[in-house]
Amino acid sequence: MFRNIFVLFAASLFCFASCKKTTPLEFQPGDKGELEVEFDNVIGGVNLQLNTGSYTNASGETFKVSLLNYYISNIKLQNADGTTYTVPRDSSYFLIKEENPSQLITLRDIPAGNYTGISFVLGVDSLKSTAPVAERTGALDPAAAGAGMYWSWNSGYIFLKMEGPSDVATSGDKKFRYHIGGFGGFSTPMFNNIKQISLTAPGTSMAEVRKGKAEAPHIHIMADASKVMNGPMNISIATNTTVMVSPFSVNIANNYVSMFSIDHIHND
Repeated sequence: MFRNIFVLFAASLFCFASCKKTTPLEFQPGDKGELEVEFDNVIGGVNLQLNTGSYTNASGETFKVSLLNYYISNIKLQNADGTTYTVPRDSSYFLIKEENPSQLITLRDIPAGNYTGISFVLGVDSLKSTAPVAERTGALDPAAAGAGMYWSWNSGYIFLKMEGPSDVATSGDKKFRYHIGGFGGFSTPMFNNIKQISLTAPGTSMAEVRKGKAEAPHIHIMADASKVMNGPMNISIATNTTVMVSPFSVNIANNYVSMFSIDHIHND
């Protein structure tokens, strides 16, 4: 009898602790907080390792990755109450670089709420691409943080850049180079590789943004770079070793639109 009472008491404590942990904290209108978003680059289900990891694409070709950069912009957050918060444009441009120690971005002054989804653009919109240089600062500065990610001769940003060695590459240095951009053109219409990505948190998880939290909630996004080559059109390195400003780049952009997914969210 005593044992049964003890088991019930322990179970009650466990339930109380679990419920207390998963019940969102209250907040007041006007409260603001921070939200962290991490982009975890992988190939398939394997962590991406620059220069050392060896991978195989859907065409059966082996390759390594020596560089992976991409722009994330125009971020919006979906609230559990059905509303959407749009991050101010000038605070919504980020360059994710695998070579950097961290691929985590911090969004500040976010209205307190319970966020169940996130959407963003992979690329840089036409307004920023054609804005005066003085208005393109931070990650968009072609002479600083954005160096190597802007075509000065083509007046546009490289949305995604992926490079690496492969024995089947036909270039002189045996490297493939995929530099994907194109915002639809300025004075002359061209292809548009700006891609809108919308992600929903798994299950009932949500990012609980609150004022004054010791640790900001964290959305962990997996970015599967194998989708650059594998997708609606499997890209052969041997056939397409270098893809830059060409209509064929649309095929790669159509592939990588599905490379992102929310793996999990944690709030402490």
